[in-house]
Amino acid sequence: MDIKCLPEHYSKLRTRFGHYFEALDNLGEAARTSGPLDDKTANLVQLAGAAAHFSEGAVHSHARRAMLAGATEDELYHTLLLLTSTIGFPKVAAAISWMEDVLGK
Repeated sequence: MDIKCLPEHYSKLRTRFGHYFEALDNLGEAARTSGPLDDKTANLVQLAGAAAHFSEGAVHSHARRAMLAGATEDELYHTLLLLTSTIGFPKVAAAISWMEDVLGK
């Protein structure tokens, strides 16, 4: 993981608590490789979870990761729009705004 492309606060935590983040990385890898979903789909699922949890930082992270795994803008938007009847329009609108931070819009 290239620490230079990460948010400054996250990078500082990662540097200070390296052993802890190594364990988080291992947990994430175990979860990703425990089933049949590809990286793009897994990151879209995590994007939806981040939006449902109303976590701006996690929306940024998983939108970025989904794009790196090959997700298109249309797929990112669709992932969030699908949540409307589950989490409500205000949370979806906020998540789209946070995602657009990553998209540069």
